[in-house]
Amino acid sequence: MDIVERAARLFDEVILAVGINSSKVPFLTTEDRMEALRRSTAHLSNVKIDCFDGLLINYVESKEAHAIVRGLRAISDFEYEFQIAMVNRRLREDIETVFFMAKWEHNYISSSIVREVALYGGDFASMVTAGAAEVVNEAIAKRSYKK
Repeated sequence: MDIVERAARLFDEVILAVGINSSKVPFLTTEDRMEALRRSTAHLSNVKIDCFDGLLINYVESKEAHAIVRGLRAISDFEYEFQIAMVNRRLREDIETVFFMAKWEHNYISSSIVREVALYGGDFASMVTAGAAEVVNEAIAKRSYKK
């Protein structure tokens, strides 16, 4: 949320787009992920929630956007994100990738860690927004997840 809020201060409109990857089976459905984002960003009037399938750069182009905002937590994030940014630049050199450094207190948080803590019944609420925690708890209850 820190990165989203910072981006919302710099850009007129921010679209949080959930990528659909048919080769992965995510913990939350696309709709659950979008609902978590809706609840988490309700206080930000210039943030919209959407989803897409395919290449991010094609989605960005379809929205007539001019920048992609990405968050970086560690060196390993940078290496991966740098490669993706260079490919995107090769495909569409007029669309910029902007990197935001995560605050140090959020560096350890990832969706994998949140999922693991949640599935084992740990207290993950301090790692996500209240809205996202609600969606995760609803998904666990709905599916009767047991690890």
